[in-house]
Amino acid sequence: MSSSADISSLDLAKIAAQACDDKQGTDIVVLPVGDVLAVTEYFVVTSAQSGRQVRAIADNVLENVRILTDRSPLRTEGAREQQWVLIDYGDVVVHVFAEEQRRFYEIERLYKDVTPVDWHDSVA
Repeated sequence: MSSSADISSLDLAKIAAQACDDKQGTDIVVLPVGDVLAVTEYFVVTSAQSGRQVRAIADNVLENVRILTDRSPLRTEGAREQQWVLIDYGDVVVHVFAEEQRRFYEIERLYKDVTPVDWHDSVA
């Protein structure tokens, strides 16, 4: 386990993205929004096939981030509804969407000028 001080925002975003992938999240995107949003550095966005999968992905993100970085979110919203779960770590915000909700909100469209980063390379 690493100290949270040792984990960069990008590494945290990659850990969250991998946790989404581990539970078969689809269309996973890591957006470096720090230059356009003052409130956070990265968005991690993923889709799920069902409410149950939304919950499973969100739970896996929470567990993996806690185990690997010893960090807990500042807040979590939407877990009960299982349509759009937002997990806010301050420097990284994870959005787990049911597919229909993601199409409706089109969060990536709001940041279309931001180039996603590759989250596939491993985090130490």
